[in-house]
Amino acid sequence: MKRMLRGLYVITDKKLISRDSFMAAVEKAVRGGASVVQLREKDTPGDEVVRLGKALLKVTGKYGVPLIINDSVELAKAIGADGVHLGEDDPMVSHAREVLGGDRIIGVSCYGKLERGIDAERDGADYVAFGTPFFTPTKPERTPTSFDVLREAVSRIKSIPVFAIGGITPENADSVLETGVDGIAVITAVFGSRDPEKAAREFAAIAEKYLKKRN
Repeated sequence: MKRMLRGLYVITDKKLISRDSFMAAVEKAVRGGASVVQLREKDTPGDEVVRLGKALLKVTGKYGVPLIINDSVELAKAIGADGVHLGEDDPMVSHAREVLGGDRIIGVSCYGKLERGIDAERDGADYVAFGTPFFTPTKPERTPTSFDVLREAVSRIKSIPVFAIGGITPENADSVLETGVDGIAVITAVFGSRDPEKAAREFAAIAEKYLKKRN
C-alpha cells in the first residue's frame, strides 16, 4: 500500500458529499485515478466514523487503494484502515506507530513548516503534506505556503513522499507539481464537482505526466 503514495490523494468532506451518495462519490474518484483516499470527518461522532470507515474500506479495498483516517489513531485502528493522518494537535508519529503497527501508513500535516516535515521523516512518518499553496475554502484562515517551501521540502525530505494540499485546481496543478512534489491532495475540486470521476481523472493525468518524467 505504501507504494501508492504518489499522484492524486483525495480527501472527503461531508459538506460536499451527502451521506446517501458518499460511497458512490468516493468510488468515482478512485475509478478516476485517485491513488489515496482520506476519510476526513470533523465533529462526527466516533461510532458513526467507524461505521462509515468500515463501509468505505470495502470500496477502497476493491481497488487496492489505501484508506487513511484523519486525526484519530484509535478510529483508524477500530476501522482497520490502512493508516492515519496526523495534524499539529494529534498524537506523535511514535504513538501512532505503536498503536497501528509498522505496516500501516502514517502521514503528517506540515502546513508551511519545513522543520515539522523534516522531524516527521526522522520520526518514521510515511509521507508529509504541506499546504496551502493557494486559498482554500476548507482552511480559509490559512496563510498560503510559498512554492519555495515546497521546493525546499522536496530537496531536504528525501526518503518519503511530499504532497501539497490546498486550493489546487486543474488550472494550477501544473505549477504545484513543477515544484517536484510527489503528489497533490484535493478536496473541493473533486468532491465539489458535478462529476468526481471526471475531475479525478483530469488531476491524475496531470500528476502522472510529472511523475513519469522522474522515473
